[in-house]
Amino acid sequence: MIKKIGILTGGGDCPGLNAVIRAVVKSAIGTYGMEVAGIYDGFKGAVEKDFKPLNLDAVSGILHRGGTILGTSNRDNPFQYPVTTDGKTEYVDLSRQVLDNFRTAGIELLVAIGGDGSLSIARELNELGLPVIGVPKTIDNDLFATDYTFGYQTAVETARDALDKLHTTAESHHRVMVLEVMGRYAGWIALAAGIAGGADVVLMPEIPYDLSKVCQVITARANRGKKYSLVIVAEGAKPRGGEMVVERMVEGSTDPVRLGGIGNKVGAALEKCTGMETRVTVLGHLQRGGSPIGFDRILGTRYGVAAVEMAASGKSGIMVALQGSEIKPVPLADAVSQLKFVPLEHELVLTARRIGIGLGD
Repeated sequence: MIKKIGILTGGGDCPGLNAVIRAVVKSAIGTYGMEVAGIYDGFKGAVEKDFKPLNLDAVSGILHRGGTILGTSNRDNPFQYPVTTDGKTEYVDLSRQVLDNFRTAGIELLVAIGGDGSLSIARELNELGLPVIGVPKTIDNDLFATDYTFGYQTAVETARDALDKLHTTAESHHRVMVLEVMGRYAGWIALAAGIAGGADVVLMPEIPYDLSKVCQVITARANRGKKYSLVIVAEGAKPRGGEMVVERMVEGSTDPVRLGGIGNKVGAALEKCTGMETRVTVLGHLQRGGSPIGFDRILGTRYGVAAVEMAASGKSGIMVALQGSEIKPVPLADAVSQLKFVPLEHELVLTARRIGIGLGD
């Protein structure tokens, strides 16, 4: 029986992280009598041995809170860890140091909460001999082998709420409103929020857009007397034959590409081709923040409980995943083997088309 587990949150924050932490601590202590060590600031804490005990008092009152009480980082990969000496930064492999830190702290298994980048690191540590159980976290919902990641539904609600508010001002001023949302390689947020928020056009990475087709949708609406339109665009959307709009690169990050600017690019082009006044809103990190909705609180809690149950039963090298209505273990290697894109024949895509939403093609 495992006596002590560690838990960390890696990568970008999202609503529901604290629900998972709370569930892990409450079930580990209350059901199995385990100790739980919180590892602070993601894998940085694992390298620098920033561990603190987590008891029931530590997780009291955190279910509704956004963010993570453990802190997080998307820059500190222990296999390529930044070490500065005499003003010069080099990237070195400190993965063995992580294993030594866990061993001396008595941590027998790591619960790693993260997206594809963090769970890829967790898989490598597992291959070095550290038992790991992953919990799927990303607002993009693009982790393979699970139907839903926690945080996604809350992000969809945030985007849907923004569309609702943009709708009234668009209609009042006869404008085209463009809303840029997250979604680097997968358009799940844009598609779901677009359907829920009554968007007229949804642009996402899986379907390169033809600007003339987008203009046709907006012009046709204007000709029918609808002198406003709502366009939602994922940050990773790109024109047919073109590339994603990259704002900057971040050295040392597990995913150094920072996207941004597609909303302004699309907005300027639409104003030119339609002759209608256009405004752009970039939702940005609002999608990551705030209190999780009920769905994500429940899913995060289920994931946390399942992770501890599987640890107690001797499982490791797995990720807990929602498949249908059940939480099941899937190999970590499978979970991070590829991203989950929106299939072009997916029911949501077909639903959008059948209610007249333009997808840019």
